[in-house]
Amino acid sequence: MKKIYPDAAAALEGLLFDGMTICSGGFGLCGIPERLIDAIQASGVKDLTVVSNNAGIDNEGLGKLLRTRQIRKMISSYVGENKEFERQYLSGELEVEFCPQGTLAERCRAGGAGIPGFYTKTGVGTLVAEGKEHKEFDGETYILERGIRADLSIIKGWKADEAGNLVFRKTARNFNQPMATAAKICVAEVEEIVPVGTLNPDAIHVPSIFVKRMILGAPYDKKIEFRMTREREPA
Repeated sequence: MKKIYPDAAAALEGLLFDGMTICSGGFGLCGIPERLIDAIQASGVKDLTVVSNNAGIDNEGLGKLLRTRQIRKMISSYVGENKEFERQYLSGELEVEFCPQGTLAERCRAGGAGIPGFYTKTGVGTLVAEGKEHKEFDGETYILERGIRADLSIIKGWKADEAGNLVFRKTARNFNQPMATAAKICVAEVEEIVPVGTLNPDAIHVPSIFVKRMILGAPYDKKIEFRMTREREPA
């Protein structure tokens, strides 16, 4: 099967439709599938439900899709850096399902493992627990969380071989890895593609069987959410 496509638009051809659910990897602006997000924006697809740890920042990452009003609902954990997200949410233009960070990662992992739901103590006694099934185990209360299955996962890897075996680097592994398995089809963009056999089999984070399409996205510009500096102390 041909997995390597010439660009993001080609890799997403035939996969996008209005009202679909997309799992988008990344952590802040680290490890986000920038090229694929740009292609989704250019496609004009709308009414999206997007599952992501966060919504990027204004005009970066998923913030681009918020700006163009292509996202109808966000399922996410942290959204504090995006003023447009805040505006749309407070005005009732955007539906939001807040989910604790670890629970969100496990919901994606569970969906990829064929687990429809699981019980967790996280969120018990808070707004997160409202409307969810409660159950006691060994005298402790837990709430039922549903696994997530999306129509499409878009992720970013550090390195891949030509078969689609993926390696992530540091923080970028946090959500990219579970989201790679949580959808009917996974499309990956990577910084480098190497020949099969180059990568150490014990270092593979996502086996090639999960990656259906792939692009080389490099070169990238390093985006920084907060730039904090201090005056240099006198020598």
